[in-house]
Amino acid sequence: MADQKRDYYEVLGVAKSASADDLKKAYRVLAKKYHPDANPGDKEAEAKFKEASEAYAVLSDDEKRRKYDQFGHAAFSNGGGGGAGGFDFGDIDLSDILGSFFGSGRGGFDFFGGGGRRSRNSPMKGANIRYSLRITFDEAVKGCKKEITLDMKEECGTCHGSGAKAGTSPVTCTKCGGSGQITYTQQSLFGMVSSAQPCPDCRGTGKIIKDKCSDCRGSGYITRRKTIEVDIPAGIDDEQAIRIRDKGEPGVNGGPRGDLLVEVNVGSHPNFQRDGFDIYSSVPISFTQAALGGDIRINTVDGDVIYTVKPGTQTDSRVRLRGKGVSTLRNNEVRGDHYITLIVQTPQTLTKEQKRILEEFDSTLETRFRAKSDKSDVKETTADSEPSNISDDKDKEKKGKSSKKKSFADNIKENLKDLFE
Repeated sequence: MADQKRDYYEVLGVAKSASADDLKKAYRVLAKKYHPDANPGDKEAEAKFKEASEAYAVLSDDEKRRKYDQFGHAAFSNGGGGGAGGFDFGDIDLSDILGSFFGSGRGGFDFFGGGGRRSRNSPMKGANIRYSLRITFDEAVKGCKKEITLDMKEECGTCHGSGAKAGTSPVTCTKCGGSGQITYTQQSLFGMVSSAQPCPDCRGTGKIIKDKCSDCRGSGYITRRKTIEVDIPAGIDDEQAIRIRDKGEPGVNGGPRGDLLVEVNVGSHPNFQRDGFDIYSSVPISFTQAALGGDIRINTVDGDVIYTVKPGTQTDSRVRLRGKGVSTLRNNEVRGDHYITLIVQTPQTLTKEQKRILEEFDSTLETRFRAKSDKSDVKETTADSEPSNISDDKDKEKKGKSSKKKSFADNIKENLKDLFE
């Protein structure tokens, strides 16, 4: 396959809005066309089959598809050690995918092994172990080291992993002849197709243990409690995973151990909200600071910083502190930004002196900001007026009074806006 991967939707020939059924139909056509059993010895067909299978493995999984739509191939480029999603193509078992289409069992064609059939008793990598770890918001932003404790399987010191009693050895399974698998032939879309299933007697190992080790009871492993140090990188986000190599389940038939996948759950912060690598928060300021400007103290993940508010600042104004956000996983020198929303607070209680000062300030503003004191334009009514007119005039007076009752906050906002424009 070329070094530059094609878009997965393009590989399957579907639109980005394709449904699960559309994906399945598209993959079925390509799998039938390029399946190695239908194209023996054709390397180009094998490569296209692998490409289509990889695309379907991602797009048929809702979580992987979401990450792919957001980050593209970069979502899976780190092999799970961080970055956008922690997905590793080494975890895909295409035999299971194809089994849902063609009824083939596991252990058939080795799609990523270069062709041929893989024996069930050949060395195989052990399963991965998943561990959930809760960390704080600050620990996720700055990075930290954590110790986790879990049960791990180690080779039995008595039988040295054979599972057989001291002085004995496992014997070859007579049902599968030591191959670890039983081959079946069945009808499929391609005609008669052979598939392999694990041997039910030896469970795919090709060996039978007649006299089991008393310490490990024939498993070859002893479970022990282990403590492992985990290095949490700065910038990791909620539900991302850290891969620790060779700390998973033991391999089969001498294969390597699986990996330990530590998935982090990041706690919330009382003041900060995170979106990607940016941080958001709000800071209250007085209406005097908003009107006159001045220095305020803003709390960031790096500590407090001093910011100068401009005169005439309105409530809900947003400012940006560049480089005060979260570090990116690929480069700790590159950071997001911190966005702060300034909230102008109006005092709910005032002393007589404070009221007098504000009223004096209000009197210096243009008259259009206050109700007029000149009542010459208000129609006076007399006792001789018609009752209906009296009622109308009273209504007008009520409306005039209601128009005077503009809130203190509204007056301040309108006054300050005109004053500093």
